[in-house]
Amino acid sequence: MKTFFKLAHKFFCTFSRLVEKAELLHKKESCLLGEGAHLHPSSRVENNQAKREAIVIAARSQILGQLLVLGHGGIIKIGESCFVGEHSRIWSADSIAIGDRVLISHNVNIHDHNAHSLSAEKRRLHIIEIFSKGHPVHLEDVASAPIVIEDDAWIGFNSTILKGVRIGRGAIVGAATVVTKDVPAYAIVAGNPAKTIGHAEP
Repeated sequence: MKTFFKLAHKFFCTFSRLVEKAELLHKKESCLLGEGAHLHPSSRVENNQAKREAIVIAARSQILGQLLVLGHGGIIKIGESCFVGEHSRIWSADSIAIGDRVLISHNVNIHDHNAHSLSAEKRRLHIIEIFSKGHPVHLEDVASAPIVIEDDAWIGFNSTILKGVRIGRGAIVGAATVVTKDVPAYAIVAGNPAKTIGHAEP
C-alpha cells in the first residue's frame, strides 16, 4: 500500500509540473517578455487578440496578477523592474502604459474602460456574444480612455485605477483608494475618491 501511495504521489507531482510548464508556455506565447522578466505560477495572461505585442512586459518585471486585453482592442505595456501583485487585474480595451520600477500591490484593479454599454439591451447582447463566441472583435458604445502610470509610482493594495487617469512619477496611491482623476508627481493620495494627503520624496 505504501508503494502505491508513493507511486501515486510521484505521478501527481510529475503531472503537476507538466501542467505548470504547459501553462507557462501558453502565457509566454501570449505576450512579449523582456529579459529576466518572470511570470509567476499565480499570473494569468489573457490576450484576446491575435498579436503578442498587445501585451509587453519589459526586463526584470515580476508578474503575479492578471493581464488581459480585450478582443476589440487594448494594449498593456509594463516597463522594467515592475511588480504586479497576486490577484491584481490589469484589463485593457484602450491602452495602459506602466513605467519603470512601478510597484502594484495585491488586489489592485486597473481598468481603462467601462466593460459594458450603458444600454441594458446592448449589455444583454454583449454578454450573449461573450458566452457563445468569446470577446467580440467589434464593440461599440463602451467608453474607454488610456491610463498612464509613470516611473517609480507605488499603488497600494485593494486600490482601483479607472479610465483616463495619469499617475505621476513617484506618486503613492494608498490602500483601498479609488483613483478617478490625475495624480500629480510625488503626491500621496488616499480615499474614495482619491484626495491628496501628503507628498513623497524623489
